[in-house]
Amino acid sequence: CSNADAANNQLFAPSSESELQKLLAQYPDAVLWAGGTDTGLWLSKQLRRLPVIVLLGGVTSLDFIEQTDAGIRIGATTCYADMMAVLSETWPAFAEVLRRTGSVQIRNAGTMGGNVANGSPIGDMAPMLIALNAGLRLVGPKGSRDIQVKDFFIAYGQQDLQASEYLHSIYIPKTTGLHFAAWKISKRFDQDISAVLGAFSYRQQAGKLADICIAFGGMAATPKRALATEAVLRGNKITAKLLDNACAALADDFTPLDDMRASHKYRMQVAGAILRKAFADEPVVYLAKAGADE
Repeated sequence: CSNADAANNQLFAPSSESELQKLLAQYPDAVLWAGGTDTGLWLSKQLRRLPVIVLLGGVTSLDFIEQTDAGIRIGATTCYADMMAVLSETWPAFAEVLRRTGSVQIRNAGTMGGNVANGSPIGDMAPMLIALNAGLRLVGPKGSRDIQVKDFFIAYGQQDLQASEYLHSIYIPKTTGLHFAAWKISKRFDQDISAVLGAFSYRQQAGKLADICIAFGGMAATPKRALATEAVLRGNKITAKLLDNACAALADDFTPLDDMRASHKYRMQVAGAILRKAFADEPVVYLAKAGADE
């Protein structure tokens, strides 16, 4: 930007949520900056002008993890590194995706809240949170409201975040007997942006599939559930034929684009492959569960 533009830029660093709320009331279009692992690229790569930036590092009430028998609530600015050990105990597949999310430095800066709030269709957190029936707490001038993660994404670049609202926390319920699996597919195994991320949760009742939730990133303009695929699977026993039909139903749920990370054909093929893997009987070993970090 020009020197004149730079002179008009404003940077704020509130130390409490009350200060944050006052700033957002005055600057409803301000960019909230947590770890900066996404927003930093807006400046360095896209050369975007951000007239008002609000740094969230000083708002310590947004950096927390609360765990109960019913679920886990994670503050919006909690970094990936801090939540890995907690999540690995209940959902090792979630922690394994976190282990592959950037370098150690990125995991100590990047936040789940930022990944969700930015609304990228290839963000890794949203599909897993959708599959786990997670919710978001949003805070604004009218107080707080809770919504499901699946309802937060409206269209590409558009989230259900009203003027002067901010994401306070993410809540992941613990469901007894729930099977959960997730796979991140990228050109490089580590430290790369996903081409596809698939997340799967289900229970088995009398040998039949129940409470199925399947969500993908990288397959649509937003992180999205595979509702047609879920319908094929729900209430049935796992068989090779059933999985064939479920993979075919993915075409009713998604029409992915061709881009630099993967082609439409590849995305559809790999989505089917990880769907079959999610319902296989073979156990999966997660390094994050074993305590490995690299």
